[in-house]
Amino acid sequence: MRPIRLPEPPNTTLGVPEIFEGGAYSIVRRAVIIGNGSPGSENQSIGLVRALGLYDKHVLYRVTRPRGGINEWLHWLPVSLHKKLDYLIRLIQIYSRERNYAPLPLENGGGSVGLASVLEADVKQIVNMARQAYDKDGPLLVVASGRDTISIASSIRRLASENVFVVQIQHPRSELNRFDLVITPRHDFYPLTPQGKEQVPRFLHRWITPREPPDKHVILTLGALHQIDSATLRSTAAAWHDEFAPLPKPLLVVNIGWPTSHCRYGADLAKQLTAHLLGILSSCGTVRISFSSRTPEKVSKVIVKELADNPKVYIWDGQEPNPHMGHLAWADAFVVTADSVSLISEACSTGKPVYVMGGERCKWKLSDFHKSLRERGVVRPFTGSEDIAESWSYPPLNDTAEAASQVREALAERGSDESWSYPPLNDTAEAASQVREALAERGWRVKP
Repeated sequence: MRPIRLPEPPNTTLGVPEIFEGGAYSIVRRAVIIGNGSPGSENQSIGLVRALGLYDKHVLYRVTRPRGGINEWLHWLPVSLHKKLDYLIRLIQIYSRERNYAPLPLENGGGSVGLASVLEADVKQIVNMARQAYDKDGPLLVVASGRDTISIASSIRRLASENVFVVQIQHPRSELNRFDLVITPRHDFYPLTPQGKEQVPRFLHRWITPREPPDKHVILTLGALHQIDSATLRSTAAAWHDEFAPLPKPLLVVNIGWPTSHCRYGADLAKQLTAHLLGILSSCGTVRISFSSRTPEKVSKVIVKELADNPKVYIWDGQEPNPHMGHLAWADAFVVTADSVSLISEACSTGKPVYVMGGERCKWKLSDFHKSLRERGVVRPFTGSEDIAESWSYPPLNDTAEAASQVREALAERGSDESWSYPPLNDTAEAASQVREALAERGWRVKP
């Protein structure tokens, strides 16, 4: 049995809370994450905040859209307009008595979307919080990700620019100076490359974004940000030890996403993937397969039908607990469908072999992403002729830590500005004072 090999930290401080290193915590002591309800987007924001040592000091807000019925066709509208239109439609339906409707939902989608426990992102509320706590706690770090969060994050910066530092993850397409920093993958700028321009008729160039190359506001990454680093993998390996340690090695993990506009596939890819997996099964000890919640049934049915009865194969049924983190920690190799930048980025952060299925089907900027990964030797195409027992490695992708380092530099530069001066953090002294008071109440005192 081969021992699992987890990558060593690229430096001695990876995974150490920044409070112990000075880091961002010496300038920013609290953070607000603005999400859109998408796990992929929110995972990027949480990953950055965690890398900055502020995981225990953040509050999550969400920008939510109405769902169901005609709303599924209105996602192209700005969020504020979409909500107003949805409210108007519901009023019309109620007064026309076409259906029996429950009371109109509150902000945040009420209980219908399972977000009642998460605060709805409100610009005025967040701005007031930033201003009121500034003298005591200093500036507020605001991290947002996803198209629906752009207007909220930019409005917060516009109204409280002296009290906040706003980071927008994923390219907002225009007016980058609305944010203090933008973090986005390099392939978002593919339209500006000669290859990208060749794929678009000249008369459409003015409508394709982004239109300008990255400036000082932009931090470029290879893949998506996430929460995976060597410290996380080690703690996760311990947490999942009892389930994964007894499995025959090598362990191959297969992550299957869903077709997108830039990577289309269906049952044909599922059949090809199944054939490839059967071809390499003899070199595997265990194969564990996970589907996304958005994987089409026509894809999952093919794979389940062909592989579910194989004694070497385990197919996750979608029930909690989700073994995804355990897979990342214990796998000896990965096969990932080419559609998901997030799944591929997480797998490539482990330093273990990553095989991509369906990369030849990708187009536009997603094809550029895969080209960059291949050129760095991070991934290889999955052909069905691999010997999974033969391992290979590469320097793990470290986008989150590298982006966090650049954010810290920008915060430090901003922190040198006199407008960001505020009382130094004195938590230890304040806590000691409260301990002395408690001891005094007991009739005790601390000897000097």
